[in-house]
Amino acid sequence: MKISEEIDARKVRYGDAEAIGLLENKTSLMVAKGKKVTKVDLKKADVDQSELVALMLGPTGNLRAPTLIVGKKVIVGFNEDLYAEVFGG
Repeated sequence: MKISEEIDARKVRYGDAEAIGLLENKTSLMVAKGKKVTKVDLKKADVDQSELVALMLGPTGNLRAPTLIVGKKVIVGFNEDLYAEVFGG
């Protein structure tokens, strides 16, 4: 798998607008917080942007790490089972 871009969240700040921008033309958002994984189908018209931002940003108001874009999926946070599902490992 080729990484097209790597952004250090400690140096580059992503706020609300930038986080929503990452979701443009994507079909799903997968957010891992500990053992809990939240999956959001972005094709649904009733997805609230403020809820998406709350999932993607940490307590400091910056994008949670790691955040990966894999094809049409945005993956936020780390969960071993989620990564196995996405990366087939």
